[in-house]
Amino acid sequence: MWFETIQLWAPALLLILGYFAGRGAERRHYKEIHRREEAALAVPMVTSRSVPPGRPVAEANLVIGSVVVSVDYYKRFLLGLRALVGGEARGYASLIDRARREAMLRLRESAPDADLFLNLRMETATLFGSRTNGTASVEVVAYATAVRFEGSGA
Repeated sequence: MWFETIQLWAPALLLILGYFAGRGAERRHYKEIHRREEAALAVPMVTSRSVPPGRPVAEANLVIGSVVVSVDYYKRFLLGLRALVGGEARGYASLIDRARREAMLRLRESAPDADLFLNLRMETATLFGSRTNGTASVEVVAYATAVRFEGSGA
């Protein structure tokens, strides 16, 4: 009898736990992202391919930042329901936003002495676990050319 009760309530308990644990983890991650973005705000990241005229380049290197962020159990459940009825998958919107911002921060942190990041590009991919549990993660890779100008003090 008690085993059947546990089997009945286990999915609901996992959903509740997934909701609160996932929400807390997302909030902490966003708080950390905001803190790190404030510190890195002074160095521009642009999609342009050319260096501003009149600034001699001392060094230019390819830099990469990548991250894989997993969807929590609660969002996975809601996305499964959304797949049945169609519409925007809002649960993935915050997941992709966090992954994109984290990848750009990791790119910046890989070249702390850069004065400018040129030709910024990003690639995304959805990674799936086994076909039975449908666990999904999103991977974002950001890459750019880190430029250090002559006389910048680095």
